[in-house]
Amino acid sequence: QVQLVESGGGSVQAGGSLRLSCARSGYTFPFSFCSMAWFRQAPGKEREGVAGIDSAGRTIYADSIKGRFTISEDSAKNTLYLQMSSLKPEDTAMYYCAAQRRCSGASLVLSAFGYWGQGTQVTVSS
Repeated sequence: QVQLVESGGGSVQAGGSLRLSCARSGYTFPFSFCSMAWFRQAPGKEREGVAGIDSAGRTIYADSIKGRFTISEDSAKNTLYLQMSSLKPEDTAMYYCAAQRRCSGASLVLSAFGYWGQGTQVTVSS
């Protein structure tokens, strides 16, 4: 059974940094994912795309986090990362890792992703 497990969330002061990880397991070649992404959802708000990466290493970022967050992938470890810097209180949310098997480039289209982790909470205080 395919699993995506996030870790690395926590509470930080504004201006601080966190690195989220998303470990994938439960599948073997030739099953693979072509595109991965991080989404977030704050209380009372819709889930939104934060950063995405495809198997060619192409990336896409939401305007709200450009220059502050970096998405990366370690394929040898089957692990996706999100390095978050200069965190702001408005970054407070549950952060989810997502994956899709379709190869259509880096994407932040929520409906395109069929595999999801359980989420990790990020809280930024002012």
